Amino acid sequence: MTLNEYRKKRRFGISPEPSGDSNAQKSRAAGIYVIQKHRASHLHYDLRLESNGTLLSWAVPKGPSLDPSVKRLAMQVEDHPVEYAEFEGVIPEGEYGGGTVMVWDKGTWSPQSDIAASLAKGDLKFTLHGEKLKGSWVLVRTRGYGSSSKTSWLLIKHRDLFASATRDITEEMPRSATSRRLLAEIARDNGGDVAKAAAGDPVEKKKGKKETDPAGKKFLKTSRLSGAKRSGVQIKKRRRKPA
Repeated sequence: MTLNEYRKKRRFGISPEPSGDSNAQKSRAAGIYVIQKHRASHLHYDLRLESNGTLLSWAVPKGPSLDPSVKRLAMQVEDHPVEYAEFEGVIPEGEYGGGTVMVWDKGTWSPQSDIAASLAKGDLKFTLHGEKLKGSWVLVRTRGYGSSSKTSWLLIKHRDLFASATRDITEEMPRSATSRRLLAEIARDNGGDVAKAAAGDPVEKKKGKKETDPAGKKFLKTSRLSGAKRSGVQIKKRRRKPA
C-alpha cells in the first residue's frame, strides 16, 4: 500500500492534514478504526480501517446504517496515513476536500478473514469495536457505480445484538467522539465556514434539541449562530420548593 496518491492531492503547507511522514506508520495487533464526518462539497462519512501501516478508506455518502436491510454505497478512495485517524478540523477552501472534518467514531477493528484476500474477492467481513458502531459488518464490492468496478462497494450491517431497524445512529449521536462538538462548532473554532458546515445536515438544524453523547449524557445544544461554546454541563431538572 502506498500514500503517493494521497500526498499528490494535498498541499501540506496549506492544509493541516497530516502528511504521513512520521513514525506513526506501524502495525498493531488491533488495527485502528475511525469514521470521520466530512462536510466538503457534500456531506459524507469516511470509513477508515488500518491495515499494514495505512488506513484503507471508503467515502460513505449517507453514513452507516444499523439496519441490515439497508445497503449504503461506499466509494473506495486513496489510502490515508495512520495519523489521519486523529485529524479533526478545517481543510481550507480551494484545497482537495475543502471543508470541516469531525472524528465521528473511533476504536479498533478486526477482520474476519485475510484482508488482502478479502479485498481481492470484494467481500471484506469485519468486526467494529467503536464508541458508536459495534459488531459485525461487511463491505461488498459492486459494479453498479463509478468508473472502476474496484472502487464501488456497499457497507452493510450484519444481524447481531448491535443491529437495529429503527435507530438512526447518525442523528442519534451526532457529536464528535473526541471533542463532543458538532460540525458547525468545529468550523467555528477553526475559522471555517459555519454555515457550510451546518448546511444539509438535519442534526445541525434542530435548534434546542437535547443531544446524547457516546457516554449517554445529555447536553444543551449550542446554537451555531450565537458563537457560544458548549459548557458540557449536564442538564438537571430543578426541584420545586414545597409551598
